Amino acid sequence: MTIHKVLLVDDEEDIRTVGHLSLSRVGGWQTVLAASGAEAVSQAAAERPDLILLDVMMPGMDGPTTFGQLRAQESTAHTPIIFMTAKSQKQEVASYLELGAVGVISKPFDPMTLPSEIKKLLPSS
Repeated sequence: MTIHKVLLVDDEEDIRTVGHLSLSRVGGWQTVLAASGAEAVSQAAAERPDLILLDVMMPGMDGPTTFGQLRAQESTAHTPIIFMTAKSQKQEVASYLELGAVGVISKPFDPMTLPSEIKKLLPSS
């Protein structure tokens, strides 16, 4: 799978900043940021990213709820989504994969290896 554009969704500004630097500078991808689930749903429809990195715990609309809304939207129904979470216990990871996520990345992530971690989770082209 080829990635050109990534949507990074996280309510924490520091995570968005570090993630943006990692994805754009290390990964070489165009990066779009969203600070909430609602913003993610509208940004995803407008930007049509190749991949969505989605924080699990956010105020208002959490990651799994946002995931459901992204899947219900025709433009993002088949966009690969990777959850990012600080709580990555086996049963939680299993539940995110059951929802249809292509993978789960633990936070805090290493900005130097984030793009390679993402590539490992995606189906090869």
